[in-house]
Amino acid sequence: MADSGWSTDTGEAVYRSRDPVRNFRLRVHLQRVSSCNLLLYQSAPQLVNDLINLGTFNPPTSASEHLRKGEDEEEVVIGWQEKLFSQFEVDLYQNESACQTPLDHQYRQEILKLEASGGRRNRRIFTYTDSDRYTNLEEHSQKMTTSDSEVPSFLVERMANVRRRRQDRRGLEGGILKSRIITWEPSEEFIRSNHVINTPLQTMYIMADLGPYGKLGQRDYEQVLCTLKVDSNGVITVKPDFTDNRGPYRIVTEGEKQELWKYTIKNVSSPAQREEEEREQRVFKDLYGRHKEYLSSLVGSDFEMAVPGSLRLFVNGEVVSAQGYEYDNLYVHFFVELPEYWSSPSYQQLSGVTQTCVTKSVGMDEVAYFSYPFTFEASFFHDTEALEDLSQWPVLYLEVISLDFWQRYRVEGYGSIVLPTAPGPFWSLAPLGRRCRVCWKAEDSVSKTTFLMC
Repeated sequence: MADSGWSTDTGEAVYRSRDPVRNFRLRVHLQRVSSCNLLLYQSAPQLVNDLINLGTFNPPTSASEHLRKGEDEEEVVIGWQEKLFSQFEVDLYQNESACQTPLDHQYRQEILKLEASGGRRNRRIFTYTDSDRYTNLEEHSQKMTTSDSEVPSFLVERMANVRRRRQDRRGLEGGILKSRIITWEPSEEFIRSNHVINTPLQTMYIMADLGPYGKLGQRDYEQVLCTLKVDSNGVITVKPDFTDNRGPYRIVTEGEKQELWKYTIKNVSSPAQREEEEREQRVFKDLYGRHKEYLSSLVGSDFEMAVPGSLRLFVNGEVVSAQGYEYDNLYVHFFVELPEYWSSPSYQQLSGVTQTCVTKSVGMDEVAYFSYPFTFEASFFHDTEALEDLSQWPVLYLEVISLDFWQRYRVEGYGSIVLPTAPGPFWSLAPLGRRCRVCWKAEDSVSKTTFLMC
């Protein structure tokens, strides 16, 4: 891999893992690419033959040279939510008056232990964990592209900052609901923050102190190398992506003396051992087996199975409406006729009467809306004929009746229809173009197919 091949795609990558996030490990390598060592990246044919080797002018190696080389290049393996202190934090927390929170006092104790044991092992690379008071302003940018002339759209402005970190909310305290269920006058901030379901996120920043020699610990030289986000569903977001088969990323510092830095990010998480995978499979198998037993206990042992070779039909229907009739106060009387070889349980009602309904003007028609549900089941048994040879199917008969002021009943219309084999709405035609609308849903216990109706 040539060092001149830089990675320019700094977008985020999304991964999903079922393993505990505590096993996540990253190797970050940071190196300064200064003007004094650019010649080292040139290939041999590019060097002039009569060029004097600059190494002959270098003084003998000293301890300070080793220190400078250590400041120019650093490699650190970092675990999830592992805290690496920066020089700024070391100088800050050594002053006890700067500690205000319990976390600050905890950091102070850790820094004092590090100083007593010889100092911190990292120089320029450090981290901000989810508990630290740090916010990357670039995350709140509303830009969706890298164009300088981009104008945020209406959707971008509405969806800006919708997903936030640390959204752990407790709705109940002592059995009393703390927040109102309905907000009658929501503010724009309330709508923006509650329009999308917020998934609790944990965030970690891998940082670098790119200050000049002897000036480490200044906030102006801090740069974000990588942003890691993990939610409760095992989704890991890495920005920028790992540099496994690509070139390193580059950072150009600002100021009078611009310096070029390069860094790589690699996933060095230890793969699971074969024994661990087998143990995990056994745990999942046992868990799924117990869940299956739990579901079976909910169903019980009294679940009635269909007789092999029989057809069992479950119908869930609804008398929706009737229109085009002359009089008001309509109701529908219906019943189902089962043909030969069909039967139904003794407790089953194969007929019904809707409520009386007053008509409503809809356009040029008078419509009575019943919305009356009905259900029944029927079974087909025959030893000689196959189910594919069914020639007769249950028939639904409908009778529309009106009731006047004098309590007199009149038959306004009637009709019949064979129950269709496909779900959906259908019309039962009556004389003079009048009609009654019926919807139904059927379940076939043989084919295991559910037909959804309106």
